[in-house]
Amino acid sequence: MKKRLITVVSMISLLCAGSVYAASGKDVYNASCAACHASGLAGAAKLGDKAAWAPRIKAGIDVLYNSTLKGKGAMPAKGGNASLSDADIKAAVDYVVSQAK
Repeated sequence: MKKRLITVVSMISLLCAGSVYAASGKDVYNASCAACHASGLAGAAKLGDKAAWAPRIKAGIDVLYNSTLKGKGAMPAKGGNASLSDADIKAAVDYVVSQAK
């Protein structure tokens, strides 16, 4: 019983730590996405370009998350930063979408 309690407490601690220390979407964008999305390198839609982002946003947030997590076209999975968590990637996508509305 004691071992099970320790495991549960450890799992809860890890989950809480992950949510407390997750990077902001803007920080993730600046560190891992801006290199292409600020300039439009390799056809990347520029941050804040409402016309370029409109059809992407219309496709739905889950499509955007999936494209960013798995890669699409010239964009590698997770924007080339495999160390980012899925939550970090989703926060970056949410930030980019917020800048295009």
